[in-house]
Amino acid sequence: MQGNTEKNKVPSPPGRKIIHIDMDAFYASVEQRDHPEYKGKPIAVGGSPDGRGVVATASYEARKFGVRSAMSSRKALQLCPHIIFVFPRFDAYKATSRHIREIFERYTDIIEPLSLDEAFLDVSVDKKNIGSAIEIAREIKAAIFEELGLTASAGVSTNKFVAKIASDLNKPNGLTFIGPSKIQSFIENLPVEEFFGVGKVTAERMKSMGLHTGADLKALSEDTLTKHFGKIGRFFYRIVRGIDERPVQTHRETKSLGAEDTFPQDLMTLDEMNRELDRIGEKVYNRLTKSKLAGRTITLKVKFGDFTQITRNHSFASPVRELDTILETAKTLLEKIEMADKPVRLLGISLSNFGEPEPRASKRHNDPDQLELF
Repeated sequence: MQGNTEKNKVPSPPGRKIIHIDMDAFYASVEQRDHPEYKGKPIAVGGSPDGRGVVATASYEARKFGVRSAMSSRKALQLCPHIIFVFPRFDAYKATSRHIREIFERYTDIIEPLSLDEAFLDVSVDKKNIGSAIEIAREIKAAIFEELGLTASAGVSTNKFVAKIASDLNKPNGLTFIGPSKIQSFIENLPVEEFFGVGKVTAERMKSMGLHTGADLKALSEDTLTKHFGKIGRFFYRIVRGIDERPVQTHRETKSLGAEDTFPQDLMTLDEMNRELDRIGEKVYNRLTKSKLAGRTITLKVKFGDFTQITRNHSFASPVRELDTILETAKTLLEKIEMADKPVRLLGISLSNFGEPEPRASKRHNDPDQLELF
């Protein structure tokens, strides 16, 4: 056993201190803060009382009934008949997110936004010379509460993987530290469904192989994990040994950019759909222009009234972002779909496969309308 001691050490960069901040039920909490009549009540941001659309965020009062993000409004109503549906106010969420970002910047400039409501911070060297990542996380949480009236949960560790999972352990308003000496046992006891890249299908596949925890994964060789799970098997092999050297990235590459809408009434005719594509395409064009991006692949997304969904795409030899090209391509893709008189509840257009972004004055590459401010 002595010979395994060196192998079991977690080879994180010396002195690395990573914080993952995750706001608690962010959209719903902002609504409850700004509308006192919603406080203490089950609310859902997004969706509608007629059962259309999906829930973006549910308050903790609604979560007690089983309401979750990405759940259909119909299901949310079945679980919680007295739930209150609130129309999203993204301007308010973005403004709040900007304020949170300002709080982060008091401590470090090494910030990786994941969405409006969560981010990684590298505080290995902090601006205030506090030295303790736990104390920094505590101060950030206090500032968010005092200045914005909101709570956040924080995970603190020496790598991103563990910090992110730790932030979810004691929600809401939690602070969890997983130090170097605890990382191995923490990951070994972690259920496989908690691992990055493990969805429902992969989790069931793992369990059918007798793999239920990180310790089970750790017992397999890298070749075996790669054979069964492909490239991500290499990630599993390293992460179950506590190896995660990914840096906190201050600029995240934009993989795709688009817009979509769910309609109050299902669309039945091609003319109705084309009118909506005109509106959606203009949003996409404006976002591309603001981000100074052009993409080689245009993708059309269609969701039908029965919640089935398909995508169709077309790729060009060189990047495009002209409005006419976007609209013409999206409409052509739509015409080729066999509708079979099925009503359409959602349409979306996105561009991907970007070339190099054009020079811009700002160093930030994230498009505010793509919820990347935080």
